Amino acid sequence: MTNIDLLQMVESGGCSAKIPAVQLDEILRYFPLPDDPDILINIDTHDDAGVYRVNDELALVFTTDFFPPVCSDPYEFGQIAAANSVSDIYAMGGKPVIALNIMMFPIAKLPAEAYRDILKGGADIASLAGVSIIGGHSIDDHTPKYGLAVVGYVHPRKIISNAGARPGDILILTKPLGTGIILAGQRLGLTSEDEIDEVKSVMKHLNKSGADIMNKYCIKGATDITGFGLAGHALKMARASDVSITLNLKSLPLISNTYSITDLGCIPGASFRNLEYVENDTFFDDDLDYNLKMIACDSQTSGGLLMAVPQEKSDEVISELHKNGLEESSKVGFVTGKRERYLYVNN
Repeated sequence: MTNIDLLQMVESGGCSAKIPAVQLDEILRYFPLPDDPDILINIDTHDDAGVYRVNDELALVFTTDFFPPVCSDPYEFGQIAAANSVSDIYAMGGKPVIALNIMMFPIAKLPAEAYRDILKGGADIASLAGVSIIGGHSIDDHTPKYGLAVVGYVHPRKIISNAGARPGDILILTKPLGTGIILAGQRLGLTSEDEIDEVKSVMKHLNKSGADIMNKYCIKGATDITGFGLAGHALKMARASDVSITLNLKSLPLISNTYSITDLGCIPGASFRNLEYVENDTFFDDDLDYNLKMIACDSQTSGGLLMAVPQEKSDEVISELHKNGLEESSKVGFVTGKRERYLYVNN
């Protein structure tokens, strides 16, 4: 391990460094959609990854993700970035197979050992996921950034999509929320080392077991929760599925002292940007707990899966998730037919 503090080199890290969703939607209006019958999922529904059919039995799931450091240690940064990158494949029900490194590195400011440790962290997590990193690309850049471009396999008739939520489904979230708030609290001296270790553990945890369970129970609708927060990604799911989603915030699983740190006023800027994105399509209850509202908008890095599970399967799916190391998996809402708003948020 190198004695380097990567956080000294960034203003914002992890998925909170994403372009705000409002601006991204505007940019994507000009994105040309290719006309190819073998492209099964493209950017049209803002899904987690693109899917291309090779034949009747095989489709490729392709995604990329990278960001500035979210922690001080280069090796742990590599682990977290890699876990986040392969998550999009899991969210689509796919099996990640191969990847390329994406690396931006200030060669004059950081020693080669830091570069090595980032890549080692990424390679170790990729190995846990069964992914072979077969190359990549690096450039000299002022702010370090790392991630992966990942290819996975999925059967064309077993794709899980954010357009797959159906009325009557129960929404299950597999990881606790609060990574953005806790990490912001770290910069202000509001968090303990134990809390930071807990957050890093959550971010390093692969969504593999959640994906395996979704496939076992033939789940059709899911997304992973990253930069646009639970509310933002739930809204994208509702739009893509042409349904309405209700979130019950009292049911949210939270990392350690997320609520109390939010109550101290530690709310990252990304939360307000995500709130701006969802508010026009969302009905917030008048008595909604403000802290929970902002936690629902908190930008997550390497967050959990939000799966839309048929009601009759939901208890069994929760039980199986708990048995497979996702003890904080919780029912956080439900799906209805399309109502006046796409998203309804209550206590």
